[in-house]
Amino acid sequence: MRQRVYLSLGSNTGDRAGNMQTAIKQLSRIGEVIAVSSFYETEPVEFTAQPWFLNCVVSLETANGPAQVLQSALAIEQGMGRTRTQAKGPRNIDIDVLLYGDQVVEEEGLHIPHPALAVRRFVLEPLAEIAPDARHPILKKTSRELLNALPPGQIVRRTTRDPKD
Repeated sequence: MRQRVYLSLGSNTGDRAGNMQTAIKQLSRIGEVIAVSSFYETEPVEFTAQPWFLNCVVSLETANGPAQVLQSALAIEQGMGRTRTQAKGPRNIDIDVLLYGDQVVEEEGLHIPHPALAVRRFVLEPLAEIAPDARHPILKKTSRELLNALPPGQIVRRTTRDPKD
C-alpha cells in the first residue's frame, strides 16, 4: 500500500540549491515525488554559529515502509558526501522524515512524526505551503494550524516559488 510521506531537506554548505536539487532528484528512488515546496532561506537554530540554510519540503508517495524510507534518505545523504562531524552543525544535505501517512513510529533512530516538527518554523513554512491540511497524528492539528500557533522567532524567507529557478 502506498503512503504519502513528507520529507524536510536542508543545506548550508557548498552549492545549497544544487545540493537540494540533487537530493530531490534522488528521492525518486524512494517513491514518486508529488510536490516540492519553494526553497526558504532560514537562520540556523540551536547551533547558530554557522551559515544560513536553504530548506524545503518534499511530498512523495511510496510503497516503502518508514524504516526503508529513512534508510534510503540516509543513503542519499551519504552518497552526496554528508559527514556527521558536529551535531546540528553545517551540512551539505540533511533529509528528515516528517510524516509518514497518519502513522506514529517510535523505534530506535526513527521517530515519526519528527519530534521537532511542531516547533520548527523552517519546516512548517514549506510544509504548510504544499500541504496545509497535513495533520500531525499525535497533536491532531494541521501544518497550517501548527505554523499559526508558533511564536515570533526564527527568520524564514521564501527564495523562489519554483525550486528549479
